[in-house]
Amino acid sequence: MKYNHHRRVARVAALGLTGLSLAFTACNSSGTKEATTDKATSEIKTDTMETSMIYVGTYAEPDSESIFLYKLNPGTGELTRAGGFKAGENPSFLTLDEQRNQLYAVNETTEYEGQKSGAVSAFTVDPQSGSLTFINKVPSEGGAPCYISLDGKTVLVANYVGGNVASFPVQENGGLGKAASVKQHEGTGPNKDRQEAPHAHYIAPGPDGKNIFAVDLGNDKVLGYHLDGNKLVANDAAVAFASKPASGPRHLAFHPNGKYAYLIHELNSTMTALAYDADKGTFTELQTLSTIPADYKENNNPAEVKVSPDGKFLYGSNRGQNSIVVYAIDESTGKMTQVQNISTGGDWPRDFNIDRSGNILMVANERSNSITTFKIDKATGKLTATGYDAQVHKPVCVQVVPAI
Repeated sequence: MKYNHHRRVARVAALGLTGLSLAFTACNSSGTKEATTDKATSEIKTDTMETSMIYVGTYAEPDSESIFLYKLNPGTGELTRAGGFKAGENPSFLTLDEQRNQLYAVNETTEYEGQKSGAVSAFTVDPQSGSLTFINKVPSEGGAPCYISLDGKTVLVANYVGGNVASFPVQENGGLGKAASVKQHEGTGPNKDRQEAPHAHYIAPGPDGKNIFAVDLGNDKVLGYHLDGNKLVANDAAVAFASKPASGPRHLAFHPNGKYAYLIHELNSTMTALAYDADKGTFTELQTLSTIPADYKENNNPAEVKVSPDGKFLYGSNRGQNSIVVYAIDESTGKMTQVQNISTGGDWPRDFNIDRSGNILMVANERSNSITTFKIDKATGKLTATGYDAQVHKPVCVQVVPAI
């Protein structure tokens, strides 16, 4: 199924990826390449460095494999497929519970069971193989759900076309109950093609456990919430941050120290450093820089933002220029200095992620059907292509399985 939103044309299919550290062992230290297998039960030998496991969410047809499991050699950047799972149409973004027992995915469609809605799916994760077993699916309560996260026993979803965010209780069996709350966003922006209505693009809890933040591309705002049970409640400071008009904020990433956050803007190709006030649930702008070179004049739509695990570097993806921009972070001020802009080796880099070792950055190039990997220089933050890639149909989300 396809839906069009002016210049945002997405064939929604995705089972997002979420961090999940399974009981898989590490790569062969000799560097010998292992044969690709379609079985999620392939054994991986542990030696000197622990292998990262990665789930990839995609845009896919309802009856095809749509979430994939890969093992990553953190020394070389090589990706080997370990399994593929049928997870319904367009499982684009994923999240996992802390115990790695369940995986949750949005099904990014604009119609579900006769409603103008996408869906949210729940799966049990096999702790040995990483295989997924379907539990249940519920309406997302808005069209084109495009982001999902977890706060304890509550799943949080942003519906892009619906222009709202919703919360869902996690049941005893790991499945999802119907929406406990739906918060409709209001307002528009100056860009008449992309901001004719609110478009929620992100929702996730902050690092302090008190606040939840939703980023809305359509009204140029970051909105603040908290949970009352499983229900979203607007903070007293309902608008946590107002971006520059027509900038189109998309995703937010916090610094490990919890003092700073970084907001990437899709419509004007900028990255903003923010100071975070946890008590008020608000942000103050520290600095805004471009994500693209000054001489690049063609269409560009930034997508994802991540801070390195050590807090020293910041990364953003550019769809159009097809690059990753790299900034050094001054940890005393939160401000950024650009150090690199490097081609992703593919087309339309949607999502990317960093492995648990902090050695490898993986990029999902949606339109060229590939995931490319880069070695991270931990001293400078700069990226170097490893020469490895994995062929995946319309990858949207790359999620590393976290260690317990």
